[in-house]
This record gives sequence, C-alpha cells and structure tokens, in this order.
Amino acid sequence: QVQLVESGGGSVQPGGSLTLSCAATGPIASVSGMAWHRQAPGKQREQVAIISSGGYANYKHTVEGRFTISRDNSKNTTYLQMNDLKPEDTGVYYCLIRSIRRVGDSYGMDYWGQGTQVTVSS
Repeated sequence: QVQLVESGGGSVQPGGSLTLSCAATGPIASVSGMAWHRQAPGKQREQVAIISSGGYANYKHTVEGRFTISRDNSKNTTYLQMNDLKPEDTGVYYCLIRSIRRVGDSYGMDYWGQGTQVTVSS
C-alpha cells in the first residue's frame, strides 16, 4: 500500500524557519513531480512550490526567495525548507506526489499527504 508521510510542522515566530518532509512509502516503481500546497483558515488550498522529476522548481511569488523545494529520488521524498516565515504563511501544508506507479502497475496515481500544521505567530 502506498502512502505519504509528512512531518516537520510546528509553531514559530515571524522570521523563523521550518523544514517539512514528505516520504512516499510502499511498493513504488516510479514517481513524477512533487509539490507542496497549503490551506489557510477560510481559504482555498493553493500550490506554493513544485519540483519536476528533473529537478526544475517553481514557486508562488509570495514565497519565492524564502522557500526552497527539493527532492531525494532515492527515498521518494520531497522537502520544503521555509525561511523568514511570516504570519500569512500560517496554514496546513500538504504534499502532493504525482503519478506514483506501484510495482506491477502500468499506470500511476496522484497521492496527497495527510497535512501538517504550520503556525507563524508572535
């Protein structure tokens, strides 16, 4: 059974840093792109960062220069390093790993992590 396990959320003061991680576990043959989304209270979920299978990254303009997405293909894991956090970064952060193809399958599916809370407050 494939599942995504997130970790690394918490509470920090403005200007602080956190690193989130998301690992895909199970009988995995291949994966595609990886992304991080967040959902602030009362708002829709939005994508904040994405990284392609080749390592090309793209960011929401409000986090560019502060957040860094990376991936470890040997571990089917993605990370989100968040620096200079602001109160508006508060929300539940979800990872998304696209086109996870299980061993023996001919097609892939997208999987979401369970979400981890990030709170930025003084």
